Amino acid sequence: MKAFAQLLDRLSYTPGRNAKLALMTRYFQTAPDPDRGWALAALTGTLPFKAPMRRILLELMEKRLDAVLYRLSRDYVGDTAETVALAWPEPLHPAEPPRLADVVTALRTASKAEIAGLIETWLDGLDATGRWALLKFITGALRVGVSARLAKTALAALRDCDPDEIEEIWHGLSPPYGALFGWLEGCAPRPDVTGSPVFRPLMLAHPLEEADFAGLDLDAFAVEWKWDGVRVQIAGGGDHVRLYSRTGDDISAAFPELVAPFRFEGVLDGELLVMRDGVVAPFNDLQQRLNRKTVTRRTLEQFPAHVRLYDSLVLGDADLRALPFAERRLMLERWYSDMQPPRMDLSELVVCNSMDDLAEIWRKTRAAEMEGLMLKRRSSPYLAGRPKGHWYKWKREALTIDCVLMYAQRGSGKRSSYYSDLTFGLWREPTGGTPELVPVGKAYSGFNDAELIELDRWIRQNTVETFGPVRSVSAGLVLEIAFDAAQRSSRHKSGVAMRFPRVHRIRWDKPAHEADRLPTLEKVITGVDQPVIEP
Repeated sequence: MKAFAQLLDRLSYTPGRNAKLALMTRYFQTAPDPDRGWALAALTGTLPFKAPMRRILLELMEKRLDAVLYRLSRDYVGDTAETVALAWPEPLHPAEPPRLADVVTALRTASKAEIAGLIETWLDGLDATGRWALLKFITGALRVGVSARLAKTALAALRDCDPDEIEEIWHGLSPPYGALFGWLEGCAPRPDVTGSPVFRPLMLAHPLEEADFAGLDLDAFAVEWKWDGVRVQIAGGGDHVRLYSRTGDDISAAFPELVAPFRFEGVLDGELLVMRDGVVAPFNDLQQRLNRKTVTRRTLEQFPAHVRLYDSLVLGDADLRALPFAERRLMLERWYSDMQPPRMDLSELVVCNSMDDLAEIWRKTRAAEMEGLMLKRRSSPYLAGRPKGHWYKWKREALTIDCVLMYAQRGSGKRSSYYSDLTFGLWREPTGGTPELVPVGKAYSGFNDAELIELDRWIRQNTVETFGPVRSVSAGLVLEIAFDAAQRSSRHKSGVAMRFPRVHRIRWDKPAHEADRLPTLEKVITGVDQPVIEP
């Protein structure tokens, strides 16, 4: 635990990517088995236990700190583990820190009633850094600026191999990854995951730039619609079918209707959508299914999931990734015709006779409720990462609208001291009534560090009311918000939900009463008078 605590502590204060990689690689080289395997599981989000930690820690802290003071401290710090670690009394008799393996074993075998006692005993014997690391470990919410991909990149340094080699076998393994470490250090053969439904690293596209368009040979590319869904990979092997997100997270449990009905051997690439009667539903409907561990029968019926396929990586025991896209597409079409998998179909190819024709189709993507176009070189193999010159994405233009800042909340992690979560609204003018602001969205991005400091200062100086961690501010700051789409929503007071809102500009110069009205945003839904970002 001590070495792991030191690793997390240094990672949290180390901004550079290469420096973080060096810290993790050194830890993996020196930490013993199986502790380093459990540390890897924590860094990649694959720990095999879950506990109601918020409730447990609240009950433990109530014995040591006033409940209101604890809640206010948690809101101010923005991190539960850090708050508890700092507020917990220092040990009278420091104990030897437990090994990570011992923590895992104890939590996996303990009853729910015993977990609180275990955590209390461990916390009583640790210093502040140890307490913080322990709580980070058992909650899985590390927040030290390390993604699963970055952890695997550090791991690859043990063998001096490409991280994609680890990705190829990752989902056929389980913590504490003894076989993986054995292979990386040359002590054991490469783990055999043959027949397992494993994730393959995705091939990604570059945004289509003006220079790319000018030199494009249209005959060399296949054109597809860019669907407004979520990129997924569906993998089958043995008696299992799994659905993976673009980052390799297994999301099968949230979409049982996609993985239960059939069995196949292979790996397919596609887009996750909600579809009713052959019509793709708005992205807001898909959001009702995302980030759920389990789903109810009602949710399955109201938001039926669907996968639109557009590439085949593996079929049977044949790895197709080295083949040109045109060949992979033909093999996918034949596979689909033979299998007729439920809740799936093929992404259609768009026929374009000229570059002018392509540009005209792109201009109509918003009216067609498409996110844009995809251009895929017919000769392209399936290459992991974002190789230049193979795939292009040509997204429709973003929309913008001037909103008024209404509420702000502290961020998390490095932003826990700043009001960076911004809720904004538009003016609604009731008949014969006074104009009022109604919230239409929330944004966390689009501003740099210097702008964040200015925003935070303005919010603190213009707060009119507080609701726990939330501040209500005076109607005085206009934010130009960029967004991709809007749709009706009964969950919002305004009746409208925005797709991917982000701050495009802070309009320090514009009076709040000159911000846009709600009908302006409502027109976006019907396609009337759509505002766009000026080039």
